[in-house]
Amino acid sequence: MVQLVKLATCQLNQWVLDFEGNAARIIESIKHAKEQGATFRLGPELEITGYGCLDHFLENDTYDHSWDMIERIITHPNCQDILIDLGAPIMHKGLRLNCRVIVHNSKIVLVRPKLSLANDGNFREMRYFTPWPKGVLEDFYLPDVIRESTGQVKCEIGECVLRLQDTVLAPETCEELFTPNGPSIAQGLDGVEIFTNASGSHHSLRKLDQRLQLILEATRKSGGVYMYSNQCGGDGDRLYYDGCAMIVINGKIKAQGSQFSLKDVEVLTATVDLDEVRSYRFAPSRALQAVEQLRNGNSLKRIELLEYRLSRKSAVIDFSLKPSPTLEPRYHTPSEEIGMCGGAFLWDYLRRSRQAGYFIPLSGGIDSCATSVMVFNMCRMVLQAIDEGDKQVIADARRISGEAEDSDWLPKSPQELSNKIFHTCFMGSVNSSKETRSRAKELAANIGAYHIDLNIDSVVTALTTMFSAVTNFVPRFKLHGGTATENLALQNIQARLRMVIAYMFAQLLPSVRQRPGGGGLLVLGSANVDECLRGYLTKYDCSSADINPIGGISKTDLKGFIAYAQEHYDLPILEGFLSAVPTAELEPISETYVQSDEADMGMTYDELSQFGTLRKVHRLSGYGMWQALLHLWGDRLSPRQVYEKTRWFFWCWAANRHKMTVMTPALHMEQYSPDDNRYDLRPFVYPVFSWPWKKVEDALKVFESEEAKAKKTE
Repeated sequence: MVQLVKLATCQLNQWVLDFEGNAARIIESIKHAKEQGATFRLGPELEITGYGCLDHFLENDTYDHSWDMIERIITHPNCQDILIDLGAPIMHKGLRLNCRVIVHNSKIVLVRPKLSLANDGNFREMRYFTPWPKGVLEDFYLPDVIRESTGQVKCEIGECVLRLQDTVLAPETCEELFTPNGPSIAQGLDGVEIFTNASGSHHSLRKLDQRLQLILEATRKSGGVYMYSNQCGGDGDRLYYDGCAMIVINGKIKAQGSQFSLKDVEVLTATVDLDEVRSYRFAPSRALQAVEQLRNGNSLKRIELLEYRLSRKSAVIDFSLKPSPTLEPRYHTPSEEIGMCGGAFLWDYLRRSRQAGYFIPLSGGIDSCATSVMVFNMCRMVLQAIDEGDKQVIADARRISGEAEDSDWLPKSPQELSNKIFHTCFMGSVNSSKETRSRAKELAANIGAYHIDLNIDSVVTALTTMFSAVTNFVPRFKLHGGTATENLALQNIQARLRMVIAYMFAQLLPSVRQRPGGGGLLVLGSANVDECLRGYLTKYDCSSADINPIGGISKTDLKGFIAYAQEHYDLPILEGFLSAVPTAELEPISETYVQSDEADMGMTYDELSQFGTLRKVHRLSGYGMWQALLHLWGDRLSPRQVYEKTRWFFWCWAANRHKMTVMTPALHMEQYSPDDNRYDLRPFVYPVFSWPWKKVEDALKVFESEEAKAKKTE
């Protein structure tokens, strides 16, 4: 017997503590779900408050305001005659809980707390919430705002499944999908047919495949319908939530949302046949495990909502309702992810900060180039959303561009929008080359940025002259006979002055251009993840900015992004950036010397990526990393050379850790990000690493002794 059910999941661009705005987007999503004929709507994790509230989850007001919004939603006329799954923080018996609130016709049917909390990497849920014990179900007394509005006094809170007239449904939340023994295993054996997962899953490069495979696997073995909802956009933190909501049946995709979208509300629906699930579960081996679970007394507690059904009655035949077709999974390449995630994040940050645009010191090198191209792609994405008629994007574009509220202006090209909101500046010096100055100017022209070309030599000279007048000491570059300390100080003067100049121009350029509406420009940083890891940057130089879109991206991936953008964004100028040798251009150039980043660092960018992955992802320190690299680099380096490189990396990393404590917030992308502010919590003053290297040296002595003996016998 065919039993068709139309289900709706959604991805919402929520903003932390934007209670009324978040509630409005939730109501809109429910309205869209009903208009499409869905009988059940699933929303993202903590959608009432936004996921990234962090320590605001420790404030009682956050919980009280959440109930105000829940009351507004469940009593709204557009939110009746549909089963709704909401995400909100709930307080119960002094416990702060991350919960799902299941609602039908203004009645709260169940509050289901999260069982497994995400507490690693970027997540600190154990700081704010308590995990709920498995199998516990008890009374929850509702707050005054709900009692006075609906007359309902209490509901159930805890782990259980929901028995409807025609099926059994069970909610879970984000991390529970990623745990080895997730709740859906026992739920499926106990007869649950529809699993819902509300998520706040952030984007990182190459992560979607892992998430998608877990979602598909959740129903491949035991069958069932799996609904996945996720937040999208940047909700006020360093993370970007990438959407990609899904509906899956028996391991087959029936609906998949966009991964990077400027839409505030995106609702996906799919029609599935519950009878497909029942047929899929025919296997006797599954039945035996289900019976064994019953025999052991592990049947899950049920709450009944028998007056409601998700499917139409079997006697009612609706030929307009058909099962949704199976879809192939959609993925983006890492280069596409960098451009789209960066562009969407930058748009969210700009429109919510209510500033007039972006400013970047454009050096002519690949890092500031990549950041600028990311902004250009933001303009491309905005133009596409405008062409699609997105009213919110249109309103934001006019406001940010300084147009009047009643204006009918719309950009005709990404370059036209870029010229209004993106400002670039080449800050040259006597150490700058003609090539970098030319590349910066040409790139700005190609992407439409408002560009300034200036020299900072007079400012540098004023500062060094003042220093010499006070100290009677004239610092010199190494090329002119100075010491390494003098050489570094003279480089840092230039770098730090560029930061000061950048902020002056960012604050005043809107006034210079007679832009109405006030607000300055947000300064963009452009230090990549490898330079942050190595500490190859000046503290409080141009790496000090308002946000750094590429601070979580490796040099290798940035080059891949530029190569992709050259072709797909129609920017042939980028070839010059790809072929140029990376250089800071802070030292004088001679016939025999041109400053090179990799030569200065004593390691290549590819080696830095390897160091970063082994240190953070594989959790290896000096001795363990040396052992791992022996196998990875042994075909080109001797054990002693591997040791010397590894020791040099750790010396540089430890000596420069203090820089990470003040680094500009970076968009999280790479799993080995050294972001000290939250992702990579380490000390910043280290002793000399001695014992690990003594162990390596002892091992080397044995190896080299055996090697010498082997050569003698030859």
